[in-house]
Amino acid sequence: MTEPREIIQLGNPVLRETAGPVENPLSESIQTLIDDLIATGVAANGVGIAAPQVAQPYCLLVVASRPTLRYPHAPFMEPTPMLNPQIISHSSEVVKGWEGCLSVPGIRGLVPRYQSIEIEYTDRFGEIQRKELTDFVARIFQHEYDHLSGKVFLDRVETSLDLITEQEYQKLLIA
Repeated sequence: MTEPREIIQLGNPVLRETAGPVENPLSESIQTLIDDLIATGVAANGVGIAAPQVAQPYCLLVVASRPTLRYPHAPFMEPTPMLNPQIISHSSEVVKGWEGCLSVPGIRGLVPRYQSIEIEYTDRFGEIQRKELTDFVARIFQHEYDHLSGKVFLDRVETSLDLITEQEYQKLLIA
């Protein structure tokens, strides 16, 4: 049975550890973790989640862009599990955008990210995939990819002046 897992919060040392590779993508434990990550992201209104956020030290993330209260203008895509992902190349263009994190509740930051990236990853069936991601979906991937090396979006914010509360962010969406 797929169950949402507890999302660990900033301050938990596991969130700052480097994740290890997924050795057997087809193992029952990894397949269960994938399903649990998808369920956890949906339950928390997230558009992405990484295994370290549920205290699992694996190079595994899910990109699941869809409109939510937190991201009302997000494009829709099926939740996509990505095992052992890598950024192969990226655009020279960097764009700042607002990000929040399920592990850092209540705060938003204006974070610079590559506008487009080419990635490679293993899918849940053990097949190698290569894709180009742009705009918001590229931002989600880069945000989740950071979790695999123990980083959170706060580490990417250029100045504390680029931080606001979730409440103030919601006012920006209405304006």
